[in-house]
Amino acid sequence: MVSGTSRRKLSLGIGAGALTALLAVPANRFFNGRTDQPSRTRTCAVKAGAVPVVPLPLQRVDVPAAAFPVAALPASGYLVDAQQRPFLIVGDAAWSLLTQIDREDADFYLNDREARGFNTLLVNLIEHRFSDHAPANFYGDSPFLNGEAFRDPNPKYFDYAEQILRNAASRGLLILLAPAYTGAGGGVDGWYGAMEASGPELLREYGRFVGRRFGSFSNIIWLHAGDYSPPNKGLSAAVARGILDVLKDSIHTVHNGPEVNGTEYWSNDQIPITIDTLYTYAPVAGRALALSKRSQPFVLIESRYENAEAGTPLRTRIQAWQAVLSGAAGQIYGNELVWNFNASVSGARKAAWRAELGSPGALSMSHLSEFLWSIEWFNLRPAAELVDEGVLQGHYQAVAAVAKDRRTAVVYLPSSRQIGVDVGGLHGDRIQASWYDPATGEMVVAEGLRFLSPSRHLLKAPKCSRDGDWVLLLTSLA
Repeated sequence: MVSGTSRRKLSLGIGAGALTALLAVPANRFFNGRTDQPSRTRTCAVKAGAVPVVPLPLQRVDVPAAAFPVAALPASGYLVDAQQRPFLIVGDAAWSLLTQIDREDADFYLNDREARGFNTLLVNLIEHRFSDHAPANFYGDSPFLNGEAFRDPNPKYFDYAEQILRNAASRGLLILLAPAYTGAGGGVDGWYGAMEASGPELLREYGRFVGRRFGSFSNIIWLHAGDYSPPNKGLSAAVARGILDVLKDSIHTVHNGPEVNGTEYWSNDQIPITIDTLYTYAPVAGRALALSKRSQPFVLIESRYENAEAGTPLRTRIQAWQAVLSGAAGQIYGNELVWNFNASVSGARKAAWRAELGSPGALSMSHLSEFLWSIEWFNLRPAAELVDEGVLQGHYQAVAAVAKDRRTAVVYLPSSRQIGVDVGGLHGDRIQASWYDPATGEMVVAEGLRFLSPSRHLLKAPKCSRDGDWVLLLTSLA
């Protein structure tokens, strides 16, 4: 977490000429595994003529536990809890939480995620493949009696699921709960084949069952489909409608296949989507900015998982920061060695998931949350016009946001480079520039670097962040 006593020194160069050699990023920094990440540099020599930099702690903010249920705040683009307090989704993929591990391990995981500032989990209610005894849970209890999917739910299975979900609720964790995960391509990973065999009538009755079974939980958002945009929409819709038969005010969202957002695919008559979703392995910024132009909140539901192919800590930060500064109501992080809790079918090494809870990517999500709360993230709006040089495109695109009062602005740079910043739209005569390393949670401030506004300035990011990316914070002083 952020340390207020860091002795780290960085150098900040202020460019005055044209932008040259913007980006020299080694290929392996982004596209290979974490072992190829640059080693962390604790200090940088201050070059002659550079502006000296001193550590600056973040303003610590105590974020109260959410009062559920959450809801979309009209025309805001974000969520609020039951007391109308902003709720930023800081999520972790824990698909196999209810099936792969025992009660003790589940409590260990929940305690860890709460302590690290995660407030949302992505979970399968029933698991088709990614647990060692699927579809049974750790204790051998199958979700359905007599082996027929969606018929005759097993009380013992759902009693255990309820216990773990209640433990999550007691820790202030929102659950995106998939009642019938369809699986990639409708294949063996999920329940789509069984859903086709069962038909909409039985699926609707199953939806009514889970609605009754978990009707007392105010911390559940029902997540439909799952890694798939099913051609037979009536199947997932039947489950959703069954839940709505029982829980008229329940909240619903979807997890389609990649590159298909929720409201693009589903009508309100099929699944009434409260929170739209973005699922992409492509660059996030452009897609998120397009969704931000709508009034409906959306969340980055999935992108590259840490430790998956190309899933470096840097990649997980790029997609998360690009999402939230481009208008997302939050994002779901995932770790390939955590989400299935080392289910043998995944090929993950045994017992790795506990060690990975404190991975660089997970720590980055804690830092992201802490930074955003320190500047009241809910007042930010995307502001592409703030950066007019050195933006780049693709995964390395710089993204910017400005507060509604125009006294605070944030720029995320996936790589150290020189950028042109137009502060003319910010209020105040003096603007303070600070640099934040999103990999370590350390912030530095350039002494005396105060702009006269309105004006355009060339800023060169330091080269001493752990992985090369930076967050630039611009704050009005007067």
